[in-house]
Amino acid sequence: MAELNWSDWLDFTAVQAEKLPQSPGVFMAHAAMKMLLIDGTANLRQSVLNATKKPCTSEAKRFRYFVTDMYDDMKARLLEEYKQKHDGRLPKCM
Repeated sequence: MAELNWSDWLDFTAVQAEKLPQSPGVFMAHAAMKMLLIDGTANLRQSVLNATKKPCTSEAKRFRYFVTDMYDDMKARLLEEYKQKHDGRLPKCM
């Protein structure tokens, strides 16, 4: 499979979320190098903005994203890869 075109890691803030495209895609957020969330969405801007306000994910420090219409498939693939590396566990805020 082709390399995913991820953004750089960005600060996990509402200000940064407001700059995102209102496009479908996948994003992941972490704190202290621990993945908290991997999600797929029809609207990256709104979903990341919502995540900055949720108690569990509000502790995240950084996030990255990529735009794709196949966000459900990509989210499933990324979660499966995560689970394989972490004894079947999902990220903390899933």
